[in-house]
Amino acid sequence: MVSSSFGPLAGLRYGLLGLPLAFVALPLYVLLPNHYARAFGVPLATLGAVLLGARLLDALIDPLLGRLSDRLHARSAHAVLGGGAVAAGVLLLGFGLLFFPQALVDPSSHGALLVAAAVLLALTYAGYSMLSIAHQSWGAMLGGDALQRGRIVGWREGLGLVGVVLASVIPTLAGLPAMVALFGVLLVIGWVLWTRAPRPVRGSAAHQEVDLRLPLRRPAFRRLLAVFVLNGIASAVPATLVLFFVQDRLRAPAALEPAFLGLYFVMAAASIPAWLRIVKRFGLARSWLGGMCMSVAVFAWAGAMGAGDAVPFLVVCALSGFAIGSDLVLPSALLAGIIADAGDQPHAGAYFGWWNFATKLNLALAAGLALPLLGLAGYVPGAREAGALQALSLAYCLLPCVLKVLAGASLWALVIRPAAAASQQPMPVSKAAP
Repeated sequence: MVSSSFGPLAGLRYGLLGLPLAFVALPLYVLLPNHYARAFGVPLATLGAVLLGARLLDALIDPLLGRLSDRLHARSAHAVLGGGAVAAGVLLLGFGLLFFPQALVDPSSHGALLVAAAVLLALTYAGYSMLSIAHQSWGAMLGGDALQRGRIVGWREGLGLVGVVLASVIPTLAGLPAMVALFGVLLVIGWVLWTRAPRPVRGSAAHQEVDLRLPLRRPAFRRLLAVFVLNGIASAVPATLVLFFVQDRLRAPAALEPAFLGLYFVMAAASIPAWLRIVKRFGLARSWLGGMCMSVAVFAWAGAMGAGDAVPFLVVCALSGFAIGSDLVLPSALLAGIIADAGDQPHAGAYFGWWNFATKLNLALAAGLALPLLGLAGYVPGAREAGALQALSLAYCLLPCVLKVLAGASLWALVIRPAAAASQQPMPVSKAAP
């Protein structure tokens, strides 16, 4: 376990890998559906089905990758870093070919294109998931109190947001080839610094057989996971639809698209120190609830926007970015606390395998349900009919608000109230006491 002071140098060495991992996520989950629909003319319903299938497969293998991560951690830190290097290579290869499928197939043949995309998505997701789980588990095993766990996650997610900001502007400013090249450079640098990061101490349980189902037997984890799933779907739906909303509902100039995405993620990164200060006063769970409430208020306002409201939407991006900072740091810090309280650090990979399973399930449902439903409602990219645009607004704004309200109510009922009740229970008095 590391010392209680997790300084800037240690934070940079551990957290920098979060930058390329977050960099790759935005193109995969936000740019790719829009790119295939507009550049190659793939129908939304068909594209949604492919994305749903690939992401469901990805989600299903995450617990298995969590078991593999735990076995690597039990062996040695060198084994973890070596496995991470292999995963990074697979990730880079799959990511580059996804955005340039013409190197493999003729994009005008939608059948061949979608088959190639499905295979490449499976490879890319597998590399991404293995590297992410190993990296997240490493951070959880560093230990510390709630504030230090927040700092560790904050370094990883804060640098990750820098990667997201870069990913939001590089494709527009420099093009897709520059995006892929920059990602490769950042991935190598992040892995090299990770090899020099503080290393978790292997405990006496390090050689125990990895139990894939152990996290699901912990009631605290099951409760937190339920909240995380609801909240994650609420965040994944607008992430999938944001470019469609900006281009067709707001009819904003293409030059403003990097500003919308960049401002959103800059504010998310800037909000992390503020959320850590809020945690000092209100705790992790209550602070997360505050972020959810802020998100609902902001997205409810966005639902009333239409053509010409590009400037007000910049304000929405800034405020919702601030709110999303709580989602990026606080749930993972809560999870690290659950792992520490249960003494399950040697099984952290199993926890993050299920955690990433939930994340991928959220993204799969968002793309696999929202896109086909929009297609059935009459929306296609470039639509100008009032009914189609209204359907887009409802999917982008109202649906996430409903899900966020459900997530907030679940957080209060499943996490905050049980913790408050436990803290109020009297300590047992020993019979030997005078």
